Amino acid sequence: MGVEIVEPNTCIRGCCRSDSIPLHLRPSSYSLLNPIARGAESVVYEAVLDGNKVAVKKPILSTSDHIDKFHKELQMLCKLDHPGIATLVAAHAKPPNYMFFFKFYESLNLAEKLHVEEWNPTFDQVLTISVQLAKALQHLHKLGIVHRDVKPANILLDENLRPHLADFGLAEYKKDLKRVSMENWRSSGKPTGGFHKKNMVGTLIYMAPEILRKEIHNEKSDVYSFGVTINELLTGVVPYTDLRAEAQAHTVLEMNYTEQQLTAAVVSEGLRPALAGHSLSAPTGFPSLIQRCWDANPQNRPSFDDIILELDPILECRKRAEEDEKEKALVEPSIPLGDEGIPNLLAYQKSINWFTEGENLSKRSCLAADSGVRIWPDPFTDPSAYHPVLSWGSFGTCGRRETMEDTHFLMPHMCGEKDIHVFGIFDGHRGAAAAEFSARALPGFLQSLGSIKSPSDALLEAFVKTDVAFRNELDSHRKSKGVIQKDWHPGCTAIVALIVRNKLFVANAGDCRAMLCRAGSAYALSKDHVASCPEERERIISEGGQVKWQVDTWRVGPAALQVTRSIGDDDLKPAVTAEPEITETILFVEDEYLVMASDGLWDVMSNAEIVSIIKDTVKEPGMCSKRLATEAAERGSKDNITVIVVFLHPVSTAERIY
Repeated sequence: MGVEIVEPNTCIRGCCRSDSIPLHLRPSSYSLLNPIARGAESVVYEAVLDGNKVAVKKPILSTSDHIDKFHKELQMLCKLDHPGIATLVAAHAKPPNYMFFFKFYESLNLAEKLHVEEWNPTFDQVLTISVQLAKALQHLHKLGIVHRDVKPANILLDENLRPHLADFGLAEYKKDLKRVSMENWRSSGKPTGGFHKKNMVGTLIYMAPEILRKEIHNEKSDVYSFGVTINELLTGVVPYTDLRAEAQAHTVLEMNYTEQQLTAAVVSEGLRPALAGHSLSAPTGFPSLIQRCWDANPQNRPSFDDIILELDPILECRKRAEEDEKEKALVEPSIPLGDEGIPNLLAYQKSINWFTEGENLSKRSCLAADSGVRIWPDPFTDPSAYHPVLSWGSFGTCGRRETMEDTHFLMPHMCGEKDIHVFGIFDGHRGAAAAEFSARALPGFLQSLGSIKSPSDALLEAFVKTDVAFRNELDSHRKSKGVIQKDWHPGCTAIVALIVRNKLFVANAGDCRAMLCRAGSAYALSKDHVASCPEERERIISEGGQVKWQVDTWRVGPAALQVTRSIGDDDLKPAVTAEPEITETILFVEDEYLVMASDGLWDVMSNAEIVSIIKDTVKEPGMCSKRLATEAAERGSKDNITVIVVFLHPVSTAERIY
């Protein structure tokens, strides 16, 4: 990649330097395309650099500590040159845009390959990946670096299924680990992969017992994570579950253990993932090696020198045997993985831009409506009637999850009407597809119905039409692409608030919520539709659905869905209906603000606590939304968090309302 290096080739601070990797780029030399992954600390984009496709990691830098961390990671990456480590080809280390540019790996990360595409590797493939990953970690350890977050999601695969270790955001030099751990004791930091407490950084199900005991990382902690990862590669099973694929609607920890229970079981009871059996032509010593890697005592675990010494001869022997077989028999070449002409499931999912699909449908709906007719016209104008004056803001974060499946929209002054406003939140499960589609499609349906239906009827019909349209689009894509569908039935819960002059309509399907603050007190505007509610449970059963008690609560169908109303989830229709419950509230001068949020907020915060927090926050709706979301994350919310705050009368940003 021939990107010009401009001297002095350093970061803005002068602490990062490289002879071969450009550290500042002309804006014309690159362009960011679509985001391909979102995490708590960064967004990864597909991009073009000097005419070549690359992956760009753009950290979320909101504090000086985050900028310090960027420079530390860049210093480390500039020193790494190994075929088993993701290749840094450039960086932009000057404000306002701090970015890492990596070689683009056309295949999936190992977690997606195993649990979305449902790849069943041969043992030779398992062995090859194991050896190459071990050599990458051996290289790091010889440089005195501990990765601290080895897991399938951080292993990128190229077109030849060779692994490349990525994500050095938590990596540290061994000499600095004691100091870093002491600093972490004094700050909570951001979660990665669902777990981050004090100095226990990493991803819980891959974390070694000594880390769970709050001891300091060392090289043998990476060995433990390597053992869990290789066992997952061999079995195809998410650690501590019996899941072959992502059939469940919520996370592993929610279904089986709390964080505390799993920590106690790993540390005190010696719990480990189900060990791979003697299958796939694996030699008997391979499961034994995995057990030694995850031994409770770090001193009993092999080093990566030992692991390579044990695995390399097996790999070479099998390669020679394979070559001998080729010489003995003339056979047709095997069909590549993912039979030609039949796209795999993940490629199918990623080929569809559900935002665009929903947007196109919304435009068609609006065109079909009579554009000359006003929506919800006021039959008479009462100059003395109260009309709220709105300001609005929103904030969304993936929180402790690694991906963002929430979406939302803000549509003030709908169809140019100064007193009609609509806001919505969509909380996806089993992928973000339904949420992304609905956030674009539902407003279009609502606008098209505004001139012929009452606000309540229009909301109800818009929810149902969106559900039907999404399921039809999904089915159409399946048929047109010849995709073999496996346990992929995306859905989303939804809440929409429609304000028509002095009336507030809230339509809810699922477990998002809305509340109104009136004269300093909170009033609920929605109720959860979950299987633990007796009325909802009876409705599901009466419509032919199945409800079972699983682990900790009532859940619906084989997907173990907690919610009983949603858009999508076509495998659970008609019992899991998209029909919302709708409340209507007349607004008065004492009504101060509306709060809407996905369940990631309500899981850890009561209505009264929300009122208290907003009371103590500068009265700017975007700032209030962000404070509520970040507070929920600090309190341990395990889900994505999206918040919309709408003030209903003018407020000075300098005042504290009361």
